[in-house]
Amino acid sequence: MPATPGTTQIGFVGLGIMGAPMALNLIKAGFSLRVYNRTDRPRAQEVVDAGGERVATPAAAADGSDVIITNVTDTPDVEEVILGENGVLQTARAGATVIDMSTISPRVTRDIAAALGEKGVHMLDAPVSGGDVGAQQGTLSIMVGGEQSVFDDCLPVFEAMGKNINLIGDNGAGQTTKACNQIAVSVANLAMAEALMLAAASDLDVGKVLDAISGGAAGSWNLTNLGPRILKGDFAPGFMVRLQQKDLKLVLEAANDVKLALPGVSLVHQFFNIVERLGCADEGTQALIKAYEVQAGKEARAT
Repeated sequence: MPATPGTTQIGFVGLGIMGAPMALNLIKAGFSLRVYNRTDRPRAQEVVDAGGERVATPAAAADGSDVIITNVTDTPDVEEVILGENGVLQTARAGATVIDMSTISPRVTRDIAAALGEKGVHMLDAPVSGGDVGAQQGTLSIMVGGEQSVFDDCLPVFEAMGKNINLIGDNGAGQTTKACNQIAVSVANLAMAEALMLAAASDLDVGKVLDAISGGAAGSWNLTNLGPRILKGDFAPGFMVRLQQKDLKLVLEAANDVKLALPGVSLVHQFFNIVERLGCADEGTQALIKAYEVQAGKEARAT
């Protein structure tokens, strides 16, 4: 039965940088939310203040819910909140749908879907792209794996959070597509860092170079959105370095599963190792430029 604002009960687990604004958009769309967060953060309180009902465990969030959304950090976290002692599986009713919007292992996703299926619970893996801004504005790209009929029923839920919504294939396909997304995003970030660093090392006005190359064939989301932040020395996270590193490890694991060499991703991962050694793991991914600045002994900033 299609999800409908006002009648469909949603359990939402994970109210972090991404999860909290996604939950708020669901409330704005008219859905009733029962929410759980593993830590007591201001973002969680914001969702409660907007009308979400706070509960004590993932199991409590799932109890009586038609749709249960999980959005947590890593593969073990998803396993815990869905399959753990107080997890979603303990109370989710047959016919309910679990939508995992975290970014995790495609292989483990298929295992979780199988475990849920044994209880008659459907699963969609639906990782997102678009960062905190996309989450706040409800314009996320959502990559989905699962059955067509389950996807169709949950489409109104996705439409409250995103704009570019695609069913890719069976369970695990959404996570594999997110891995493809992270390849494209991270390697483009590397290209941006190298371009801006060459400009800075050559004593050019980096701002003028950024303007010149952003409007042509070199233009990218990274240049438009992260380039200006680098020039200002703004490294506040839209997406943290340590989370990007987690995703790149997942990409390399998925590539290893199909015996595929991805040297570009390996290179980005190594440069982010440098950024982490500099103590910048909680900064935004635009901090990749710092690995180059250390080498050049010069910052890429607006003059």
